[in-house]
Amino acid sequence: MTKNYFEVIRAGINTTFQDAGRSNLYHIGVPFSGAMDNRNYLIANNLVNNDLNLPVIEFAYQGPLLKYRGKKINIAITGDVFFNLKIDGKVYEGKSYESYEINNGDEIDILSTNKSVYGYFAISGEFNLKYQWGSCSTNTRANIGANNGKKFSDGQKIEISKISTFQIKKRSDYTKKVIEKIRVIKGTNYDYFSKEGVHNFFNKVFTVSKLSDRMGMRLEGPKIENNVDTNIKSEGLVKGVIQIPADGNPIIMLSDHGTIGGYPKIGVVISADYDQLVQLKSGSHIKFQEVELSDAETLFSLYQMETKNILSQIK
Repeated sequence: MTKNYFEVIRAGINTTFQDAGRSNLYHIGVPFSGAMDNRNYLIANNLVNNDLNLPVIEFAYQGPLLKYRGKKINIAITGDVFFNLKIDGKVYEGKSYESYEINNGDEIDILSTNKSVYGYFAISGEFNLKYQWGSCSTNTRANIGANNGKKFSDGQKIEISKISTFQIKKRSDYTKKVIEKIRVIKGTNYDYFSKEGVHNFFNKVFTVSKLSDRMGMRLEGPKIENNVDTNIKSEGLVKGVIQIPADGNPIIMLSDHGTIGGYPKIGVVISADYDQLVQLKSGSHIKFQEVELSDAETLFSLYQMETKNILSQIK
């Protein structure tokens, strides 16, 4: 009989297990997956004193309502999230970026994200999960990863295999920076697009459509004109690449993207801006800025240094 577990009273929207993802499998059609917002994922694990690469629960827009059964455990939620804790029968408003001690019978009600899409829930211990290709990350379109490759469902039990014996209260003062533009480097088919199309891409405003998920983000706005061919032989894709189909509306490939595609690619979102990109809700506005590859490398190094500094200051 399972001694420590969460009962899922309400599953929430697109609630899955995610970790650092799986690499070096593009050649067999398996994308990286992993947590959409890597920095918030790392902070969540740090707040409960975990190994930073352990799986957490990722949710979008509305999170799960969980009832805990078991021994004392610490939990933490990261992201711009509204949630309540029901502890000893009393309801408290929770704060993101802060760890909490819960006990048998307590509840966590993750009501919604605020001005963002994704949030993360971590425990001071380990979920009882099966690894696939070195990762627990769930890709629901391919049924890959933990929970049989599925989203959470109402009534299921989330078993805990291990609870940390070293549980301490921690908090972070992290606040997300707002950047005016999403920076990109040129894509492999950049020369396919007209001068007007390129001008529109880097100077006009685009809107995130409702047709966005972990696989990709569709944008609406000025059409990006293609002078060569709107359909090419399928070739490899990477996370963050921006494809332009025949209708001229950009599609940005995200963490669960297909590994090949036949639409011309105008650019690739730099890794340093990916966390910011994925947190843009439908209806949000985007402007793009071109940077050189060398600049993208420098910006990613700065992003990594900043992340390390944020983690080191959590106490």
